[in-house]
Amino acid sequence: VQLQASGGGLVQTGGSLRLSCAASRRMFLNNGMGWFRQAPGKEREFVATISWNGGATSYAESVKGRFTISRDNAKSTVSLQMNNLKPEDTAVYYCAASRGASGSSQSGHYNYWGQGTQVTVSS
Repeated sequence: VQLQASGGGLVQTGGSLRLSCAASRRMFLNNGMGWFRQAPGKEREFVATISWNGGATSYAESVKGRFTISRDNAKSTVSLQMNNLKPEDTAVYYCAASRGASGSSQSGHYNYWGQGTQVTVSS
């Protein structure tokens, strides 16, 4: 297993969760990382991305100001802090490693995917 996501769960509207993704060091050091999500009956969508050194981040408009992506290269982990959660954030969240050093909002730019972790926000 090269990407392992964790931290999902059930939370009420307005609550917070922190997702983590552990990656193999070989994969992690020089790669941009991203989080995507897929709700039932919907296509997978971009959530957030971070460049290889954490110097650049980008967010989907729907999560901007509520979610924060970060990475710890010493631990080969990338995290997604999710605050003020809404029912529409309910989805399976996937972490992914991009082909290059920069992050991307395009799923096609990622060649490694974790198994996903379920986030459920109750109203």
